[in-house]
Amino acid sequence: MAYINAAFRSSKDYEVYFFMKDKYVRLYYTPGKSDDKILTNLRLISSGFPSLTASFFAEPGIDCSFDTEESKAYVFSTKYCVYIDYAPGTTNDKILSGPTTIAQMFPVLKNTVFENGIDSAFRSTRGKEVYIFKGNKYVRIDYDSKQLVGTIRNIGDGFPILKNTIFESGIDACFASHEESEAYLFKGDKYARIKFSPGTYDDKLMGEVRPIVDGWPSLKGILPVS
Repeated sequence: MAYINAAFRSSKDYEVYFFMKDKYVRLYYTPGKSDDKILTNLRLISSGFPSLTASFFAEPGIDCSFDTEESKAYVFSTKYCVYIDYAPGTTNDKILSGPTTIAQMFPVLKNTVFENGIDSAFRSTRGKEVYIFKGNKYVRIDYDSKQLVGTIRNIGDGFPILKNTIFESGIDACFASHEESEAYLFKGDKYARIKFSPGTYDDKLMGEVRPIVDGWPSLKGILPVS
């Protein structure tokens, strides 16, 4: 049984892709409300993203993903990575780079905890920076220059608001909201919304850690995916 394994923000306002094992859904979400709706029903990754058919990313599925420029995203499965144009709302997606290993795509991650897999990631509000997470560790990277921004740290040290929550030890999936400086974090059947502030410790928890289906009622009957 799986909840949300990976997510990325679409280039279309308030749309997000959620991945669960070898399947995905596309949703319209409403920050702070619960009138989200399904735009693309639960289906196989291989049917919605033909470019990923017969790859690690279609089966067993996507472990992590994050958006970059217009309709483009990096997706990860185990130690592999691919950069795609996901062509939102169509099946005209195409591979732009890869598939290759994480260490080849991002040499700066070689010999780090992230080399053999990344749990989750979300775009920062600073330039081309992204937060990546593995276990209880995280780091910021610039996906364009492929350089680290700062050092690898414990989640609880960089995000004090996550101390003593389920997210301190790891984050299954996350994505940056279309609302400035907000992100959603998922772990097991729970989620949280945070306000983040790159390079500072002024992050805020927006509400409580809650069951996913309470805040995302459209996913009732879908989660968990078997």
